[in-house]
Amino acid sequence: MPHRPPLRSPQSRGGPYTTAPPTPTPSRAAEQHCLRLLERAATPASLLQPLAFLLKRGLHSNPLVLTRLFAAAGSAAPALLEPLVAALLRPGLPLDAFLLNTLIRAHVASPLPSARRRAAAFFPLMLRRGVVPNKFTFPFLLKSCAATPGSPATGLQAHAAALKFGFATDHYVSNTLIHMYCCFGAGFLGDARNVFDRTPKDSAVTWSAMIGGYVRGGLSSDAVVLFREMQASGVRPDEVTVLGVLSAAADLGALELTRWVEKFVEREGIGRSVTLCNALIDTLAKCGDVDGAVAVFEGMEERTVVSWTSVIDALAMEGRGREAAAVFEEMKAVGVPPDDVAFIGVLTACSHAGMVDEGRGYFDSMKTEHGIEPKIEHYGCMVDMFGRAGMVDQGLEFVRAMPMKPNPIIWRTLVAACRAHGRLELGESISKDLLNEYPAHEANYVMLSNVFALTQRWKEKSEIRREMSKRGITKVPGCSLVELDGEVHEFIAGDESHLQYKEIYRMVEEMSRELRRIGHIAATSEVLLDLDEEDKEGALQWHSEKLAIAFVLLRTPPGTQVRVVKNLRVCSDCHAAIKCISQVYNREIIVRDRSRFHRFKDGSCSCKDFW
Repeated sequence: MPHRPPLRSPQSRGGPYTTAPPTPTPSRAAEQHCLRLLERAATPASLLQPLAFLLKRGLHSNPLVLTRLFAAAGSAAPALLEPLVAALLRPGLPLDAFLLNTLIRAHVASPLPSARRRAAAFFPLMLRRGVVPNKFTFPFLLKSCAATPGSPATGLQAHAAALKFGFATDHYVSNTLIHMYCCFGAGFLGDARNVFDRTPKDSAVTWSAMIGGYVRGGLSSDAVVLFREMQASGVRPDEVTVLGVLSAAADLGALELTRWVEKFVEREGIGRSVTLCNALIDTLAKCGDVDGAVAVFEGMEERTVVSWTSVIDALAMEGRGREAAAVFEEMKAVGVPPDDVAFIGVLTACSHAGMVDEGRGYFDSMKTEHGIEPKIEHYGCMVDMFGRAGMVDQGLEFVRAMPMKPNPIIWRTLVAACRAHGRLELGESISKDLLNEYPAHEANYVMLSNVFALTQRWKEKSEIRREMSKRGITKVPGCSLVELDGEVHEFIAGDESHLQYKEIYRMVEEMSRELRRIGHIAATSEVLLDLDEEDKEGALQWHSEKLAIAFVLLRTPPGTQVRVVKNLRVCSDCHAAIKCISQVYNREIIVRDRSRFHRFKDGSCSCKDFW
């Protein structure tokens, strides 16, 4: 049999049966090339090439190309997003859910407020053009509503639309609904909780959204309770959950909870990211454990300017100005440039420690060494520094030389300095000017009332009180918190709502007798002052921090440290009284008021009466 050559396929012979890959049409090739260019666009300049190609090849009516263009603009060139949408989103353009979802998402993620405000407007366009939304539409839409909390009506309409189209029970939609209602403020937390209660709770995201909402709404105790429920449910918290709980603990001054969370993070293997460590530093400091905060900082492998600033703030709150300044200098030495927030921290530290010369030097160095233009907050720190040091005239000169208009906080800081250092006439003049310019702010009435009381001008003081009543202006009541056995207890001046209030009041009376025995005389002039820190019409001994201290003395063995968190500044009588209480009962008492920590021990305070 003759030898026959091996058979070859038609393709290998190149004969008439060869099948070549299909050649893309010119429009398809142009589309693919434009998409590749858009994938590589990472800067505004790199976005111009695909944009020019798109216009040149007539792809401005291609929904897929436009979708990728708007997505790229949102991430690489936010300032170009709105002009591109205005130019390319024409009435006759075919729209689909993918394109419109991308537009909503790109606008929500924009750093520009004008773009974020416009995000929700694409949903009505979707409905007008007959495009049916899908499950991806509503998370983006609800995030856009959350980004504009001043317009809750839009969010309510979006929720109604989610119900209408059958997506309200979707897990992602439900979580975003919770987040949206929490962003609307404390008045909508009930709506958020209603959604939360109807949502399956098998994800940490769901729990974290509600916990974070409670914290932002000022209901930190409820956030802690919900975290306990999360633990009981068996859902493992993630880093977001932990951050929310730490924020709640910082608000409450709950050191036991904070230390438990720190151990929980280690036990559960939750990564100690820089963000988490920064939160731990801040929370430990706000709960009075500054040394613990410093220990966390020293154990960090990676540190950001936020890490350094958190430690500086922690030391500043406790009046450890020299240490705070040393950390600030170390930060500069290791090559971390301080930002404007870091300067607020070091200026505050100088203010609380009476380091006026050092504070002036840091303030001047902002522009000369670091090219940072001081903001009004930095000027406020300097005025506070002069006022605490009794340099009222220098503070006034500094305010008059400011390059911007002083805000009411700066003027009120000066008035407080005037009252503390006997410059009552100047304080009265500034208070009257404040009252004329800002007649709706209760602090302005209170400050002028204080001046009238100090100068025994009771008629004028009564007139101020009547004016406050006429305008419906009320003062913030003094409130103190203590944590005991994992539970946070709240006390308000003269309040009888606590279950043990009778025993607490008897303990306060015993404290008063003991203080009189060692020669303490209450600053009864404080009762005559209508201070904004506390309702002074009640007897001084019933102030909230004294009730809180009495409760802890009753419930803990001798020698136990007492920790109190107060929402307002401690008045001078309570400050003097607590020094004596620490001596009589041999207790270390730590009080965090609205501006700093006071560590009372053996009859003295860490602030050295410089507060």
